[in-house]
Amino acid sequence: MTQHSPEAAIAARKTWMGLLARAKPARLADLFPDLPSHDLLRQPEIGAVMVQGRIGGNGVPFNLGEMTVTRCALRLATGAVGHAHVQGRDKGHAVRAAALDALMQTDQAAAVQAQVLDPLKAEETARRTSRAAKAAATKVEFFTLVRGEDQ
Repeated sequence: MTQHSPEAAIAARKTWMGLLARAKPARLADLFPDLPSHDLLRQPEIGAVMVQGRIGGNGVPFNLGEMTVTRCALRLATGAVGHAHVQGRDKGHAVRAAALDALMQTDQAAAVQAQVLDPLKAEETARRTSRAAKAAATKVEFFTLVRGEDQ
């Protein structure tokens, strides 16, 4: 599969949209303060989605509960269309993420990658590494000793 295949393009878009959705709204605004000229196709809307869980990650799905999300769709002056679904009620976050999604589909993708996505990815990796290290510090090793009469 080449980098220009439809599957690769879809996977890349999923990656950057997930990164934008997980980004802290204030940090995203710091990295990308000025929005490009755009028309809103779908005003930012706040709603809820049902979150499903699975026991052990692969069991029968069950409804865990509802989560608040905000969605938005916009079109840049260049014609590129961007979409975003973000957790919470921050309409500005949804608009900014949709604008970045649209920009990533233009010739400005490399600049957006370097200016916004690479720093977000590095910060997310650092957060995950720190959290994993904290969890590893609490790991308990259980073992049993073989007693003479058990042999």
